[in-house]
Amino acid sequence: MSPAALVTGRRAWLCDLDGTLVDSAPVHAAAFRAAIAELAPSALGSFRYDAHAGATTREVVAGLGLGGDVAERLVRRKQRLYREYVEVGRVPLFPGARRLLGRLSTGGRTAYLVTSGSRGSVDRVLAACSLGGYFSGVLTGDDVLSGKPDPACYRQACERWSVDPDDAVVVEDSPHGVASAVAAGLVTLQVHAAEPAAGAVQVRDLDEIADCLDREVSVSE
Repeated sequence: MSPAALVTGRRAWLCDLDGTLVDSAPVHAAAFRAAIAELAPSALGSFRYDAHAGATTREVVAGLGLGGDVAERLVRRKQRLYREYVEVGRVPLFPGARRLLGRLSTGGRTAYLVTSGSRGSVDRVLAACSLGGYFSGVLTGDDVLSGKPDPACYRQACERWSVDPDDAVVVEDSPHGVASAVAAGLVTLQVHAAEPAAGAVQVRDLDEIADCLDREVSVSE
């Protein structure tokens, strides 16, 4: 089924943040590498951020085989570095992000943010990119017991905001995020991916989704 056919009439939109609306992967990777080099240099050679995209910072650190005080210090250091990078403007919006969110807010739809990022980091990105006003609710990695690809975050989002899964669309980028949304039974569009993830409908970019919404409005008029 085409993306346009999938989204027609659906009023609740659950959007990921990192890698979906903002081009933050290079900055997350830089913050991780700097923190690892400082606190656990022996783990740096095997670290590949793209293998962890969509996971929480704690889950990435746990995947390095680190524990105890070193792991906790590494989590805090990475988050501090990332937030510093955000505040100096190193995390840009993807093309089409503001257009898509604007279409949602003016077209009788409701947008929510569902992200594995920590609350402190997410709040800084929303402020730096002037995105906060677009979302009726924000669920972060701090609000759930297990991050993506566990479907719990999307299930919790639907319960928290009384979203009917049959009226919802998810916009994701990473395999972890797609797996979480699909396992929660949600129609999922995947952007910015070289290879499609199982269960999602791949779209070129955010502008393509906005184009679908524009066509829906045109047909209804």
